[in-house]
Parts: sequence; C-alpha cells; structure tokens
Amino acid sequence: MQQLMGNLHFASAILALTFGSLVLLQKKATRFHRKIGMAYVVSMSFMLLTSFMTYRLYGRFGTFHYMSVFATIVLAVGMLPMWFKRPRNNYKLLHINFMYWSVIGLYMALFSEVFTRIPETPFYKMVFWASLGVLVLGFVGHWMFFPKWRQRFNVYKAGNHG
Repeated sequence: MQQLMGNLHFASAILALTFGSLVLLQKKATRFHRKIGMAYVVSMSFMLLTSFMTYRLYGRFGTFHYMSVFATIVLAVGMLPMWFKRPRNNYKLLHINFMYWSVIGLYMALFSEVFTRIPETPFYKMVFWASLGVLVLGFVGHWMFFPKWRQRFNVYKAGNHG
C-alpha cells in the first residue's frame, strides 16, 4: 500500500508542477487559466491527500506532513476567494497571491526532494538550503509581478474608491 501511495503521490506532484507552472506563466483570468488552474487544484489536492498516507520516511506523522497541512491551508485560502467572491473588493488579488505561493511551495518541496537525494548530504540542511533558495526566488518573482497583478485585479484603483 505504501508503494502505491508513493507512486500516486509522485504522479500527482508531477501533474501539479506542470499545471501550476502553466498557470504562473499564462495570462490570468482566461478560460485556459481557469481550466488549467482547476487541474492544478485537483492534482495538488490529490498530492496533498496522498502525502498524508505515506509514512516511509518517519514511520509516523513527520515534518513533511506538517508542511502538507500548511500547503493545504494555503491552497484552500487561495481558492476560497474565487468560490465565494469575497472579500468583494479584492478577491482576485487575494486569490492570485495565495495561489502563487502555493506553486512556490510546491517547488520548494520539489527541490528539497531532489537535494536530499544527493548521496552523503545532511538531510535537513539540504531541505533548508533548497527551500531557502526557492523561497528567495519566489520573493523576487513576487516583487516583480505583484505591481502588475495589483494594477489589474485590485478594485481599489486610484480615484475609484466607490
């Protein structure tokens, strides 16, 4: 059963990485964005679900399970504004921010996984450095793109405070 869950986890992670990358690279608020975005949410949800069913590394609930709890919260907080259209004035901006960080978190997990596979390296140090590297790049990307997102998706634009 562990092998099956591990394989399903890996396959859904690859799909989530693919769909998440496409969503980040493509124009937002289009039909394509919504379809690929939902594919991301479904594959990411399945990946998170299977992450709670794998215990090979620790034999119990471990560090990566806690990160999966956090990733689940980020994913949910990213989708709730779109489903409920709340907060009314900036739900799209809230959505794009949390979904961006959801994908960045997935890349942190990917690079942590890859770096820990390097023979004779300290596990937690590799997780730390891989995660930190992706996190720094994530902040750079956010710094570059956030002004554009805010301009496009924030209802409160200059002179329009309704």
